[in-house]
Amino acid sequence: MANMGIDAYSPAEVVEMVSRTGVIKGNMRLDKVFFSAVSAGCLLAFACGTVLSTNTTPWFQTNAPGLIRTISAFFFPYGLCMIILTGADLCTGSFMYTTIAALQRKLPWYKMLIHWVVTFFGNLAGSLFVVAIIFGYGEVFTADPFKSAVISFATKKQVTPTFHEIFLRGIGCNWLVCLACFFGIQGRDLASKVIGIWWPIFGFVSLGLDHVVANMAFIPMAIWVGAPDITVGLYIWKGIIPTLIGNIIGGGLFAGAYYWYMYLVDTPSIPMYGIRKNGEKSADGSEVFPKDDVEGSAGVTGRAA
Repeated sequence: MANMGIDAYSPAEVVEMVSRTGVIKGNMRLDKVFFSAVSAGCLLAFACGTVLSTNTTPWFQTNAPGLIRTISAFFFPYGLCMIILTGADLCTGSFMYTTIAALQRKLPWYKMLIHWVVTFFGNLAGSLFVVAIIFGYGEVFTADPFKSAVISFATKKQVTPTFHEIFLRGIGCNWLVCLACFFGIQGRDLASKVIGIWWPIFGFVSLGLDHVVANMAFIPMAIWVGAPDITVGLYIWKGIIPTLIGNIIGGGLFAGAYYWYMYLVDTPSIPMYGIRKNGEKSADGSEVFPKDDVEGSAGVTGRAA
């Protein structure tokens, strides 16, 4: 009978790879970090545009708002798939990667914080580029019913909820986003990675949780089309500050610190048997790891969001 076991890395192996990835990301040249983050911001903004377009369904918004949010949530994860599979840097994923690396004392804390700042502003630059140039001047959402849907969506995210509600939603959001990053590393083949990424992201969108980089597209788009109750000041106060703090706690504490504590504290170095280390040789001259395990190798070399 054929072996029906699941071909995936163990949780302990994944956390070890996350730690190594955090070291690589934290020591990357800052210009590369910035442009990688710009790419991530652009890619996620496209997915945000899909959510806004899918939500432009007046009958469903009136009669089945939960259903249409679930449908739009099903398509949004393609944004994070593109980010992770191209190796771009999303600040929310960095909150987990570099935190674990810093807790392992493999990355200085100041480098962790610098990486957070650079990826945040890179994500913002990329998101605003797509909002202004592609969606804005491209007039993707300037006519009704799309314009009304953009304003309504942003109003429900920024005007209606209180500061502490957005903060708590931010914690839950990045907890799930970092789980998606975790599963993206855990799978060995492309299909497994995509499926692993998909479902936690579907969860956070279907629940209406708040992601600081997604808000970089949703809220500026509403400001661009003239939302009457949303200003830049309100966006900074409720779209960035509580969401960012919540995302840091969700990714750094609920994901990063927890998995570090569970799998790396007081634990001997975890051997990565399934990963090829650039043709490393054993004492007898044979290769230590399989030649074709490129997905495992990507986990060590930093191919994750």
